[in-house]
Amino acid sequence: MEAAYLLKYEQKKEIEKIIINKAVTSLFQPIVRLADGEIIGYESLSRGPEDSPLFSPVDLLRAAEEENKLWELELLFRKKALEKSVGLLQDKLLFINVDPNIIKDPNFRKGFTRETLSEYGRSPKSVVIEITERTAIQDYKQFKQILKHYTDQGYMIAIDDVGSGYSGLNTINEVRPHFIKMDMDLIRNIDRDQFKQSMVKALVDISNNTSIRLIAEGIENPEELKTLIRLGVTAGQGFLLQKPVPNFAILQEEMKDLINRYNKIANNLKTYSKDYHYVLDLIKSEKSFNIGEECAVIKEYFDSSSCSGVCVVENGYPVGLVMRNKLDSQMAKQFGYSLYSKRPVSIAMDRNPLIVDYYTPVYQVAARAMAREEDSIYDDIIVTKGSRYAGIVPMKKIIEYTLNYEKNYARELNPLTSLPGNTIINRVIKDTISHGGRQCIYYLDLDNFKVFNDVYGFENGDKVIKLTAEILQNSVKTLFPYNSFVGHIGGDDFIFIVESNPDHYPLICQEIIAEFDKEVLHFFSESHKKQGYIDAEDRMGNKQQFSLTSISIVGVYGELYKFNSPEILAQYMTQLKKEAKKVPYSYYIIKNVDNVLGKV
Repeated sequence: MEAAYLLKYEQKKEIEKIIINKAVTSLFQPIVRLADGEIIGYESLSRGPEDSPLFSPVDLLRAAEEENKLWELELLFRKKALEKSVGLLQDKLLFINVDPNIIKDPNFRKGFTRETLSEYGRSPKSVVIEITERTAIQDYKQFKQILKHYTDQGYMIAIDDVGSGYSGLNTINEVRPHFIKMDMDLIRNIDRDQFKQSMVKALVDISNNTSIRLIAEGIENPEELKTLIRLGVTAGQGFLLQKPVPNFAILQEEMKDLINRYNKIANNLKTYSKDYHYVLDLIKSEKSFNIGEECAVIKEYFDSSSCSGVCVVENGYPVGLVMRNKLDSQMAKQFGYSLYSKRPVSIAMDRNPLIVDYYTPVYQVAARAMAREEDSIYDDIIVTKGSRYAGIVPMKKIIEYTLNYEKNYARELNPLTSLPGNTIINRVIKDTISHGGRQCIYYLDLDNFKVFNDVYGFENGDKVIKLTAEILQNSVKTLFPYNSFVGHIGGDDFIFIVESNPDHYPLICQEIIAEFDKEVLHFFSESHKKQGYIDAEDRMGNKQQFSLTSISIVGVYGELYKFNSPEILAQYMTQLKKEAKKVPYSYYIIKNVDNVLGKV
């Protein structure tokens, strides 16, 4: 009992000493945009003194809570972080961890004012309050009211540790944060866990259809990074990218190069996809206006330009949108010019415009734009980069781009199966062999298909090709939903590419063959099915027995870049195909090109 009392007494003395001496250390870990390797912000991570038994942040916070010093410690954490953030560029966000219970404390509001931030050169719009759920949120109604107090001032909100503990869909739904930070347990070994990939993809879909941005925590190896890029996660942090350090470290060029290389690999399997047509290509760099600007100045700008709308900013962060037609309508009313001309634009602007990130796919922007209220459905869209104003996109450009994309995309599809055709296939193969990685390229061909066409007619032949395309697409996308490509070369020739462990490469062949061999029988007569072959003439006019239509699949993986060109790859795969076709039933061959390069 006495030992426990002494331990408690020592803990109390230690926590008081740390707070009085302000003896905490602030470290900063960059949060990196995974589309291009740019740093969007830094998370502040606090520690106790190195020689203290409360050096660990977990132990430090636990002790502070037990000694009823949590508020004082959290305030010290924030002030230390803000103090060190002096000089940090305003376009970089500062993420500050806060316990939900602390937000309820009236002292939090007093200690987190604009004046405090101004003292350290920060705008509320550059600060993200990161809610760390060490305890469950009991009263969402009260909690949302408290958060609104901060969001109304311009602060952004992040939900931390999503995927563990209490951080679930209910919290996301109630809080509607600006950022979701996925817990490292969800990220660990995600490259080898299809279920985790499916969970993250679901969060990516939520992110894509809202203004919420997704951050993956705890990235520790290149394969995790590559998978997250493939899945479309917005940003990431972790020891692989940069460990927490006392200063605002930049990302090493080698890491930027790796991220850009992984993006090329991700894009090469989806080059044809609308997911990779970003809104950044449509930006018009229209002038922005400060929130205090007079309406008359905006009106004069509209009269002298052809733009349809302008963004209103505060310290470089977008806070509103003014559309030409709406301002004209307001000022054209009786006494309208007198009422508005000398007053700040804040009274006339739309405070809830559609704001999207630089790397948002155009089709997602279009979908969100068309989901707006009817009176704002054709308003311009504001684009941000690092949360700061980057430009504006008129809705007209979105519609034109979407129509042109659909028209051009249709031209590149095989007309029979609607799968990507040769233009896309050649681009994808070229990129795949250029960038390498854990990818396997497969070539699929139907056996004795000409005989089937001669006996059953071209109409049934087209149905078998469509069946093959459907089986191929379903099988590949079921086993490898986020890292695969399927294309139709023409006739009965197909190609598909997957990225996974080599142990998984035979599985897709087995799946396709089993499904095809079962379904193709529906196209044969009972007599042909019973005897197992077709009597027909070969190309020389000789009567011969031909096996029922089957599939030959050949695949190659390994150091694909050593093929030098798609043509050399095609030659090698043609040799493999001849070998596979010697077998009178559905068959596959998969080769590690590293072991046979001398034959290429």
